[in-house]
Amino acid sequence: MRVVFLEDVEGVAHGGDVKEVKNGFARNYLIPKNLAVPANHNALQRVEKLSRRAGVTRIQLLSDLKELAQELDGRRVDVEMRAGSSGRLYGSVTNTIIADALSEMTASEIERRTVEIDEPIRDLGVYDLAIRLHPEVSASIQVVVYPIGTDPDDMIPSEEDEEASEDATAEVEEVAEAVAETTIEASTEEASDEDDSDDADSDEGEEEESSDDGDAEESPEEQEEDN
Repeated sequence: MRVVFLEDVEGVAHGGDVKEVKNGFARNYLIPKNLAVPANHNALQRVEKLSRRAGVTRIQLLSDLKELAQELDGRRVDVEMRAGSSGRLYGSVTNTIIADALSEMTASEIERRTVEIDEPIRDLGVYDLAIRLHPEVSASIQVVVYPIGTDPDDMIPSEEDEEASEDATAEVEEVAEAVAETTIEASTEEASDEDDSDDADSDEGEEEESSDDGDAEESPEEQEEDN
């Protein structure tokens, strides 16, 4: 079915666009939601006006989303969950749970699909996530998943813990570098020893050949005695 889009439909068309779409998509979704109308003569006469109006709406929407992104950026969402002694959750934290929490915090409707999460969170901890409100607009949030009956702040590493962690990481890297250098030196020495051994074997072989050649040649006196 050929339709005229009355407003933007993300990933499909902009307001004022005239496009062919599947009949079911048009009849079951676009037309009932007043997002598009059949491309009849009257609708085609409105294309230019619809396009201009959609452009204004698009600019306003982008501006609103940028303001919302500023409000969301840096926010922390605390999610209380039951968990085992290993930190494994009895359940999971989904993008729907996070979106609902953000909606309550901002009094704006945050769709779950805007919460970028590879898979539901199934462990206690602190997670940095992105909220993509629009291809051009995004924000970063922090999600703290903590056990029931505890303080979520306890899950946030202190400055001393972070410094200790950085020191431990640096120490591990130094040890790894030292081990790598030792391994390289050992390999070099082994290769050198093998070369020396090969040279020694070669010298011994040459001496033996020289000795054999000397035994094979008779002196003039021995030749006369043989005669």
